[in-house]
Amino acid sequence: MVKVEAYEVPEGLYYSKDFAWVKIEADKIRIGVTDYAQKSLREIVYAELPTAGTQVKQDEPYGTLESVKAVSDLISPVSGVIEEFNDEVQSKPELLNDDPYGNGWLLVVKPENLHADLANLMDFEKAVEWHKAQGTSK
Repeated sequence: MVKVEAYEVPEGLYYSKDFAWVKIEADKIRIGVTDYAQKSLREIVYAELPTAGTQVKQDEPYGTLESVKAVSDLISPVSGVIEEFNDEVQSKPELLNDDPYGNGWLLVVKPENLHADLANLMDFEKAVEWHKAQGTSK
């Protein structure tokens, strides 16, 4: 894990420019929002997530997060079928602020074409550079 300014960027994950992280777990992936996203939103008060069995498409919205600051769409970093969603985040959205890379995960998805989807995401090194650019563009 490295810190880019005030934001944590863990190794071993892929990242989207829509502030999502992706962790590969055998033939499935776990998705969440980045530390940058949760700190930008500030206090998250509501999460709307789809249920298991729902189809998601890369670069398309699948849910929303509401904070005291704004309502933001959640954009899927991959295409596939949701196998699990974190209903604890729906009842305790503050988990996203407290532990975005752990207990604050959002979905587990069975990807349709993981190799193709990963080609559109950033690996750790690219994500660190991208986070640095976000800090300088503020």
